[in-house]
Amino acid sequence: MPALSSSDDRVRSLAIDVLGELPYEPNDDQMLLIVALCHFLCFSPTRSVFLLGGFAGTGKTSLTGAIVRALSGRRIPTVLMAPTGRAAHVLAAHSGRKAYTIHRTIYRQSSYGSDTFGIADNRYRSALFIVDEASMIANGGELSPFGTGRLLDDLFTYVYGNELIDNSCRLLLMGDTAQLPPVGVQESPALDENVLQGYGATLYAVLLRQVARQALESGILRAATMLREIIESGNYVMPQIDVTTSDDCVAVSSEFLLETVSDCYDRDGIEQTVIVTRSNKRATLFNRGIRGSILYREELLSTGDLLMVVKNNYYWTREYDSFDFIANGDALRVRRVRGDIEHRYGLQFLTAEVELVDHDGVEIEVKVVVDSLLSDTPALTREQQERLFNEVWNELSGDKRSRFKALKEHPYFNALQVKYGYAVTCHKAQGGQWRNVFVDMGGIAPEAATTLDYHRWLYTAVTRATDHVYLINYRSE
Repeated sequence: MPALSSSDDRVRSLAIDVLGELPYEPNDDQMLLIVALCHFLCFSPTRSVFLLGGFAGTGKTSLTGAIVRALSGRRIPTVLMAPTGRAAHVLAAHSGRKAYTIHRTIYRQSSYGSDTFGIADNRYRSALFIVDEASMIANGGELSPFGTGRLLDDLFTYVYGNELIDNSCRLLLMGDTAQLPPVGVQESPALDENVLQGYGATLYAVLLRQVARQALESGILRAATMLREIIESGNYVMPQIDVTTSDDCVAVSSEFLLETVSDCYDRDGIEQTVIVTRSNKRATLFNRGIRGSILYREELLSTGDLLMVVKNNYYWTREYDSFDFIANGDALRVRRVRGDIEHRYGLQFLTAEVELVDHDGVEIEVKVVVDSLLSDTPALTREQQERLFNEVWNELSGDKRSRFKALKEHPYFNALQVKYGYAVTCHKAQGGQWRNVFVDMGGIAPEAATTLDYHRWLYTAVTRATDHVYLINYRSE
């Protein structure tokens, strides 16, 4: 067993428990993290936060699983969270414990049937709240039905509660600074030490840099490490990815793309393969090609189709106590389509039974806006939204208050907005993992490939893969 650099018996005892839960011997970086985190858990004062930064392959997720199991053995409660349902699913798989979205954990409906959510009361005591993929946490103060609209602020408010009452809870934020930050900002606020200290919290911070020995032979990890080193250097040269010396990171041309995607579907299943691209327009092109040339689906929506929700929806989960809403980014699988296309309000609608992949496979019947499947925009356009609102509004009767109430209960106005889930933008893929990830390298101007944004985009895309990365139309020059 490695030497423990702590003289305190409590820290040593907890660290030994954590080491006993690891399936491998930790490297020096990981050993320092274990000691620091055990010290944090044993001695940190009220309103303390631990920032665990770690690049791809450094083992932060497996270490977190060991910590969760060690604390469980001591009957210390842990609460696992992530920004999206898919990221929560990945965290649960690595830790062996149930994980939930941040929204589901910290918010509650303001009243029954309401589409506004207030910050819930934290009823835990002496619990460790663990948040993975913290780079995705926004804090922009946008108009939102959730709390203050500032997710990071609300997370701190929930975990620590009233400053006059010490609930002895602690917060562990995990993330990768090389990944894409939230849309509209240059840096991830939840990974910024200055931002975190602004909450009046005592901050512990450890950055894992050393790639775990068991990952050193991975071509995917070599590519990710190279990209991360460029990001850290600030010299954003055109990345030169080795696609010749490993089987898990290879180049594929357009000529053989559909054949390779089809092989991945046959080998690992459709749900374990995704194409990551830079725009909704290119995602739409790929999705059409896959459905037409690989899956041979002519209908706009068919049994077995994979979908991704592109706008939060509070209507279709009203009958379910287990979750309050279907979130932007949630994955769905079509179980069956009922009836024909309905043409209303300038849009097309279909009724379908869908499985909520990120919610333990719950099946519900919904109406889907077919038009969002085919658009090059992130969701329905502003003009489409306005026409839908105005035409439904004009159908309703009564005073303004009663019409707004009826609007919230209108199935067509609240139809799910979705896109096909075979090809997605990188922000939609962030937080997820697939065995096979195809990265769209086409249509990128040379000057765009020498920017921080591009390197973060490529790093985030490459690190979504566990088994294989296929670089579409990759040109080293």
